[in-house]
Amino acid sequence: MRVLQRRLADFAAARRWQPYHTPKNLVAALSVEAAELVEIFQWLTPEESARVMERPGTAERVEDEVADVLAYLLQFCDALGIDAAAALAAKIERNEKRFPVPDGGANADEGAPDSPNRHSPE
Repeated sequence: MRVLQRRLADFAAARRWQPYHTPKNLVAALSVEAAELVEIFQWLTPEESARVMERPGTAERVEDEVADVLAYLLQFCDALGIDAAAALAAKIERNEKRFPVPDGGANADEGAPDSPNRHSPE
C-alpha cells in the first residue's frame, strides 16, 4: 500500500494539487466516490448485484469506482499519518472480541443475516 500511496502523492505533487488534498477535501471526495459505487447497485436485486461482475461494462465501472474509493482513502490516510493496514488489523481484533463466534460455530442461528443479533463492524 505504501507504494500506491507514494504513486498517488507523486501524481498529485506533479500537478501541484497538494494544497487541495486536505483531510476535509479528501474525505469529501471519498464520500462522493463511494456514492458513485453505491449508485451502480442502487436498484439491483440482491441476485443481480451478486452477478454484477459478469457484465463487462458494469464490471469496469465497479472496478473504476473501487479504485477511486481506495485512492482517496489511501490519500486521506497519508494526509493524517494513518497506517490503513494496521488500523484495519486493529479493528478486526476489536471486532473479534466484541462479537465472538456464538456457541455452535459459524452456522449458529445467532449470526444469521436476518438475526436480530447481527451487527455491523462499527
